[in-house]
Amino acid sequence: MSLLVVGLSHRSAPVSVLERASLSADAKIKLLHDTLAAEPATEAAVLATCNRIELYADVDKFHAGVAELSTLLAQHSGVALEELTPYLYVHYEDRAVHHLFSVACGLDSMVVGEGQILGQIKDALALGQELHTAGRLINDLFQQALRVGKRAHSETGIDRAGQSLVTFGLEQLAVRVPVAQWAAGKRALVIGAGSMSSLAAATLARVGVAEIVVANRTGERAERLAEILVASGTGVRASAVPMAQVADELTRVDVVVSCTGATGLVLTADDVLTAVSWGAAPDPAPQTPAGLDVPPHTPAGLDAAVVARLVAAARDGGRLADAGAARTISAATEADGCPVGPDGRAALTGVDANSLELHGTWADQGEAAAQRQPRKGARSQVDVAPVRLALLDLAMPRDIDAAVHRIPGVRLVDIESLAEASADAPMAADVDAVRGIVAEEVAAFGAAQRAAHITPTVVALRAMAAEVVAMEVARLDGRLPDLDERQRAEVTQTVRRVVDKLLHAPTVRVKQLASEPGGAGYAEALRELFDLDPQTVASVSRADAADPMNDDDPGRAS
Repeated sequence: MSLLVVGLSHRSAPVSVLERASLSADAKIKLLHDTLAAEPATEAAVLATCNRIELYADVDKFHAGVAELSTLLAQHSGVALEELTPYLYVHYEDRAVHHLFSVACGLDSMVVGEGQILGQIKDALALGQELHTAGRLINDLFQQALRVGKRAHSETGIDRAGQSLVTFGLEQLAVRVPVAQWAAGKRALVIGAGSMSSLAAATLARVGVAEIVVANRTGERAERLAEILVASGTGVRASAVPMAQVADELTRVDVVVSCTGATGLVLTADDVLTAVSWGAAPDPAPQTPAGLDVPPHTPAGLDAAVVARLVAAARDGGRLADAGAARTISAATEADGCPVGPDGRAALTGVDANSLELHGTWADQGEAAAQRQPRKGARSQVDVAPVRLALLDLAMPRDIDAAVHRIPGVRLVDIESLAEASADAPMAADVDAVRGIVAEEVAAFGAAQRAAHITPTVVALRAMAAEVVAMEVARLDGRLPDLDERQRAEVTQTVRRVVDKLLHAPTVRVKQLASEPGGAGYAEALRELFDLDPQTVASVSRADAADPMNDDDPGRAS
């Protein structure tokens, strides 16, 4: 077995890189074809989800395989190789098997224990089978991964360690309120009708939203999903609308979940601002909160209260609620070009609106660079503000403009914020049990693959022995032509029994030895000792791989 996986995920790369490196359906197909056309690979599969892109291949050369697969990922993802390389990870042979089995069990998911990854692994296998890029090794590997994942969920409580990405995202939208209580009576818009969007719609129906509107570029799929929701028995009202009506629906819904395959934004900040502003009463005259210092000579047109809060935050190193999203502003030794200085007061005198916007950008960039871990307590200011529209973006690349977090009354949860929140999620004790299952299954899979690797050699040896018996029996017929049929049969059977007994112990033992770690060399030793023709062994391997009776039923993995 020479299994190689090259990939990147939310654990190795920032969301901004994952977003740019995402693969469309056509890109997956081209990537698989080009992988097989490459010199080192004989079979391949690609696992591409919202938070990982992994290319699996059976290669005959490790270093050449790593170089080729890395180059192909860069070419088809659209991210330059030199930029992509620092975020790539490589696993080989048993480590590659261990990685996929861990992924299948949800141990490597953004939300530990989520089960949707099993469907994505199944889809990756189905694509490889459809394109004939999945051979014996990839088929065995992915089908076994599906079984291992199901075993982990059935034999342990790994489901308690985490939830699906959809459920976790809704919990982040609901903040500290139970999801069912938060969702009760709400009207939701689901954009997209694929597997993730369908899961989101079903989850929304289950937690108690009153109505779901489905929008999709293919109207038939949206209508079909709406029909399924109505027939689900949850009592939810469901209907389908064209994508052109999304802007109108935004003004009437409380929750939006979006997960499409679009390469550009589906909802811009202007779309969301227009929706939440529709029918809203004009803002009252700004009032300066008591106890806040207002800088002298505040420029006309600027909200004095906002300026005062900015000054206080800059002075105290505190938190500032900026358009509904909490941001940390701390004093810095270097201003890095920010027009608002560390002391806050003097720098704000006479500052214009463009400079304030530049300060907001500077503060955001400084925070993103300073901390990649979850922002502790970042919701403290957000939670108190009323939320007019809750947005859950599960797409990669993103469907919803990240700038909507600046719009008052809007709460956005996306893949990046989910990654930050899930970093602090408690790990259930069952995770250790799942790791034990993975280790056990990896050992069993490796042993089976190594044993299978020597089987063609053993078959070729027995075929050679049978040919020797046939030749000797024919030679005996020439020397003893007077033997009757009974005598000839008895002699033939005796010779075969002698050969079988001589071969039995060595062949059984060599299979046992070959199934152990480091046992790959026994097949080569057997070929050398008995001078077996490599072409004969290869023909046995091809015949075995082509025999459908030797393949696991793909349906069992569903």
